[in-house]
Amino acid sequence: MGDRLKRFGVYSLLIFWVAAVVFPLLWIGLNSLRSSQEFTQNPFGIPWIVTGAPEGFDADPAQAAVNNYANAWEKSHFRDFFVNSVVVVSLSLAGVIALATLASYALARLPIFGARTMYVYFISGMMIPAPLVLIPLFFQFTTIGEWGSALLRPFGFEFVLHDTLTGLILIYIAFSLPFTILVLTGFFRSLPSALRESAIVDGCSEWEVFWHIMLPLARPGLVTAAIFNFVGLWNEYLFALVFIHSEETKTLPLGLASVSMQAQYKTDFGLLFAGLVIVIVPTLLVYLVLQNRLTKGITVGALKG
Repeated sequence: MGDRLKRFGVYSLLIFWVAAVVFPLLWIGLNSLRSSQEFTQNPFGIPWIVTGAPEGFDADPAQAAVNNYANAWEKSHFRDFFVNSVVVVSLSLAGVIALATLASYALARLPIFGARTMYVYFISGMMIPAPLVLIPLFFQFTTIGEWGSALLRPFGFEFVLHDTLTGLILIYIAFSLPFTILVLTGFFRSLPSALRESAIVDGCSEWEVFWHIMLPLARPGLVTAAIFNFVGLWNEYLFALVFIHSEETKTLPLGLASVSMQAQYKTDFGLLFAGLVIVIVPTLLVYLVLQNRLTKGITVGALKG
């Protein structure tokens, strides 16, 4: 009886947790299929696109759902915001994983003097709040842009970091490195040392050991770090808000914020929820596709090989 009550309590808690996570997502998805008029009259019921519109409501619910996504994608420029986010997040992830992988392997496996001090230095970046560096970083970008422009102006070029995707990518790489190095260093330490020693005895160079042996074995850890970084960078708002100003360079969080502020005056709730779906779906797809590797990476990285 005690075991049954314990299982009942655990399952009840899990069911409640699943409902608390799934219901808001489901509610957002359903409301993206409603017009603003339907949202005010039927915000929690089954969408009229399924049950049919009541008498006195002339608009086509299916057309309203299509218009929500069409207006969000075209008229509200979510297509451009989406492309900007894909470019920024993809290049940032590539840079972070490449730099953190090399640094983590060196800190975990190579006999470097002061490796522990450098490791502590890297991960200490996690203790720096992002708002604390906004103002110094803003002026630093201005100074770097002036120096770069002075060097490149004779060749007809200007070097600008403000309001550019390049500047945002550099910020994302710098602020994602501490966490990524923390994860990957622990993962490389968990790999068997005998593999590296055997490869070196067989005549492999350190680079060959890293590229052909350690890196393939570290794939679960790389996927884990990439997923966590993707979720954080895809939804990042603060740095983008400060360093991005023009419509052409806005990312999805900034575009969604703009639509949200406009919705206060136009009350176009369907457009707002359609924008939310566009922002949320890529994160869900990445997690659903890679969830097994994520679980494997967390489990393997927690074990000492």
